[in-house]
Amino acid sequence: MSSKNTQGIGFFEKYLTVWVILCMVTGILIGKFIPSVPNFLGKFEYANVSIPVAILIWLMIYPMMMKVDFKSIKDVGNNPKGLFITWVTNWLIKPFTMFGIAYVFFYIIFKSLIPGALAKDYLAGAVLLGAAPCTAMVFVWSHLTKGNPAYTIVQVATNDLIILIAFVPIVKFLLGVSNVSVPWDTLFLSVILFVVIPLLGGVLTRLYITKYKGEEYFSNTFIPKFNNITVLGLLLTLIIIFSFQGDVIINNPLHIILIAVPLIIQTFLIFFIAYIASKLLKLPHNVAAPAGMIGASNFFELSVAVAIALFGASSPVALATIVGVLVEVPVMLILVRIANNTKGWFSYKNAN
Repeated sequence: MSSKNTQGIGFFEKYLTVWVILCMVTGILIGKFIPSVPNFLGKFEYANVSIPVAILIWLMIYPMMMKVDFKSIKDVGNNPKGLFITWVTNWLIKPFTMFGIAYVFFYIIFKSLIPGALAKDYLAGAVLLGAAPCTAMVFVWSHLTKGNPAYTIVQVATNDLIILIAFVPIVKFLLGVSNVSVPWDTLFLSVILFVVIPLLGGVLTRLYITKYKGEEYFSNTFIPKFNNITVLGLLLTLIIIFSFQGDVIINNPLHIILIAVPLIIQTFLIFFIAYIASKLLKLPHNVAAPAGMIGASNFFELSVAVAIALFGASSPVALATIVGVLVEVPVMLILVRIANNTKGWFSYKNAN
């Protein structure tokens, strides 16, 4: 890869936080002053999943999926410690720390600012976020930290299988809600759209290009052409998501800040639990970084969809899940920078 290309990518990603904030503001302003745009895009929805958002997420994930070499996936079993860290952090730690942190802030620290009924609803939204570790966006964070694509896809795929089994029981247990129901069509469609389709597209593209052009052309010429597609897809996705939620965000400025505090603390906590555990177990950085990112980020498509299905689009529960979307990208970008700046902690050979 040429130095010019590398510097261009570095400049674009260096100021990614600025572009993210601008896109969030743009989306909110569109939702507020040009509501016909989100109203039109909202028509293209199936099983609570926005098709335009799904397409953009596909564009984000597709370049990374092209890097997946199935010959290397078979080697993941030789070093399963990264998978164990992902599973333990996501399912035995994260939902419960989210409940505990949110409870302390909503019921104790912010007691004078948040009425009891609202505290209960915000806690429910936080739990929905905590019980749904990331499925789609983690590929973006893995890409930005130069994570091992083969290992990341296995981490995400196993997470998806666990979601099918564990999401409902955990939410029921933590909230004591007896009739929580997951929109299964939303869950299955999300997995198909955000994992299966881009994976198939990426693998088929890799096979085709390497067959007719060779591995060297694929790695050094073809893949670099997609370097900025992932980030561009992220920015366009944010504009659409926040155009949908513009009114909600503008009308609840103080409570958005109050909800954001425990969510941000939880995100940093879970990242460092997985990241430091990876260092203690001497995992390579390209496995450790995605392991931390999966738990720290949330499957917000599922969380928002369940909140809307159970409590309604205008409910405080839905608002809490939307705040999860609001804070996730800036916070995850900070964690990406931390991961990239601490690569020296992992002075071992990268996983193949």
